[in-house]
Amino acid sequence: MKILLTLLVAPLIALALLYFVFPGRLVALGRWLLRRRGGTVQKSVTVEGRAWPYLEGGDPAKPTLLLVHGFSGDKDNWSFLAPYMTRDYRIIAPDLPGFGENERNPDLAYDIAAQTARLKAFADALGLERPHIAGNSMGGWIALRYAIDYPTALASLTLLDNAGVNGAEESELQKLAANEDYNPLVLAGIDDADRLVAMVVHKPPHVPARLKPVLYADALRYRDQLDAIFWVIAIEGHDHPLNDRLGEVKVPTLILWGRHDKLLDVSCVPVLEAGIANSRSLIFEQVGHVPMIEDPKATADAMKGFLAQLG
Repeated sequence: MKILLTLLVAPLIALALLYFVFPGRLVALGRWLLRRRGGTVQKSVTVEGRAWPYLEGGDPAKPTLLLVHGFSGDKDNWSFLAPYMTRDYRIIAPDLPGFGENERNPDLAYDIAAQTARLKAFADALGLERPHIAGNSMGGWIALRYAIDYPTALASLTLLDNAGVNGAEESELQKLAANEDYNPLVLAGIDDADRLVAMVVHKPPHVPARLKPVLYADALRYRDQLDAIFWVIAIEGHDHPLNDRLGEVKVPTLILWGRHDKLLDVSCVPVLEAGIANSRSLIFEQVGHVPMIEDPKATADAMKGFLAQLG
């Protein structure tokens, strides 16, 4: 009985020790377990002299799905989706320059055209021929621009609450950022984290206090640079949206959106659907800005159904 009790209690003691004494290791453990569940591993490739970290999972013989994260996100934004996709697809999820573990060079250009060209160079470096491409938020804008700039270099396009297109209604983010002196997507401090999470997701999860300094360390460390990147893309989105160029997208397109998205209003969906021929859409009723995190199974089901019909 004592042995059994020890076996039951020891893991709890270890977790408590990690939480209170080594919260960074607990977060790293959680990340590792999530990647393991999705069958992904971290790799790196040099592109134009720059190391690109990325996650890869699934059978290389299966169709490739290139996944592009959004502003202030990283490759692990797709780790929640991976368990539902890697049996049928090879997934590749990189950190874009300026984010995650990629180079954080403040002197780089972070406009959408520049990031799109870099993503194409990354795909070429890995020898990805006509991958299916999916992107969320800023990453969806990059994916959309990829389909316009390199129309023969992808097999399909999936847009998840993508930026770069204006709908009939302004989002809460657009209203808050209208005077260009307040960035709602940059943390003022640890105490500001709950506000930011509540803005991004419809049903915010509880984040334990001890883990917040670890989870939001990069957001605070690179606060000024993230703020600068935000205004580059926010101004570009306001002055040069892709509404009038949607007809240039020639690949089959799936549009996924959260009904309660506060960053990019759901009124963008009919604009995208009307502008992109051979497109279809699905709105998730209990989701905010990041469907692949908030409801990964439903997101995966929609993506797999769409991709399966393409043969």
